[in-house]
Amino acid sequence: RLSATVSQAGKSVMDSSVPKTELSVVARSAPGPIEGLEKFLQYGNGRGMGSYASFARTHTESVHHPVYDDWDVVVSAGNTDAFVKALMLFCQHGDTLIVDEWTYPAIIGTVVPMGVKMAPVAMDGEGAVPEALDKMLSEWSEAEQGRRPRMAYMIPTAQNPTGATMSLARKQALYQVAQKHDLVIIEDDPYYYLQFSAYQDPSQVADPEQRYADLPGLTALQPSFLSLDTDGRIIRLDSFSKILAPGLRCGWITAPRYMTDKIQFHNETSIQQPGGLSQALVSQLLNVEWGHDGWERHLVQTQREYAVRRDLFVDLCLKKLKGMVEFVVPEAGMFVWFRVLLNEEYRVKEGVMDEVFEAMVAAHVLLVPGRMFSPTGVSNSPYMRAAFSYASVDDLVVAVERLQQALKPFTQ
Repeated sequence: RLSATVSQAGKSVMDSSVPKTELSVVARSAPGPIEGLEKFLQYGNGRGMGSYASFARTHTESVHHPVYDDWDVVVSAGNTDAFVKALMLFCQHGDTLIVDEWTYPAIIGTVVPMGVKMAPVAMDGEGAVPEALDKMLSEWSEAEQGRRPRMAYMIPTAQNPTGATMSLARKQALYQVAQKHDLVIIEDDPYYYLQFSAYQDPSQVADPEQRYADLPGLTALQPSFLSLDTDGRIIRLDSFSKILAPGLRCGWITAPRYMTDKIQFHNETSIQQPGGLSQALVSQLLNVEWGHDGWERHLVQTQREYAVRRDLFVDLCLKKLKGMVEFVVPEAGMFVWFRVLLNEEYRVKEGVMDEVFEAMVAAHVLLVPGRMFSPTGVSNSPYMRAAFSYASVDDLVVAVERLQQALKPFTQ
């Protein structure tokens, strides 16, 4: 028998003040919703265990309502693994992948050794700009730039690193561009369920709990690219890393069946499938202990936890970093993308952001330098990414105070 304890989102299982779920998986199969450990711990096919994949399929149907019939899901060992599988369906050495002008570093680190080039598209506060993408593809010269891109990689919710979340109108416009240029979009959406309501100034709210009255749960989430997909050109990546635990290394891919079939075969020559113990725990939790209703309750708790952290962090930044940074308040996820307002002396100084980083190290506060997210290797970008996901609430207060001291010489 395998046993485990699951705590409320953002809380330690050692904290006696929060509710927990105790779960166990029996060694041998019996009639019921999931397999026994003797199945989970054996070799399996690249589709994943039946009960695990079935939950992912049912959940995808109920949340995203794919509009074409011939779709399916296939398991992944998290979204980075899923990205590689999706990329290799359509890209090979010498091809070009369209990415955001600031993007997830693991993507950069994955495609470069594969010999896949990157073409960054301009962004605004909602992510990729449709007009910029259309212009890029319309003006593409195969003689000078190589074969026209066939794939674009996007993080539509709480984009890493900028925190930008696309509206429905933005997704519709980008999908139309993809149709025009016959583009496949990899929809990497690990933060999809970490959506929350717009930021409210605490001085304008009589009751602090009002700030968390409109959490979307599962019913009011922004529609996904998948939900708009009439052509089968979206490959959607989902993961349990941000909503259960990153160490589980469990996720799933949704795409047309002819694609998921090929990914299954790729799985069988690489990961085979996510670890049996991880699939067992997730399947027991979602199919037996919680069910779909309990899963939604957990997601609402998770949304609230991140909304509380977002509000505290933004409150602190608006108060203590005024005149030092600019940023767009995120409405999902865990990141804030700062543009440092360097003073006249430092604005033109080469290597200044390295000095800023050293000052943060000396002050014992760390943000990720913007250059880490640049697919073109921009080295002196005045941007930094902060994350409010891991530090305790008390530590967030200390962190912003330390950041204030580190930035002061460069901004005033």
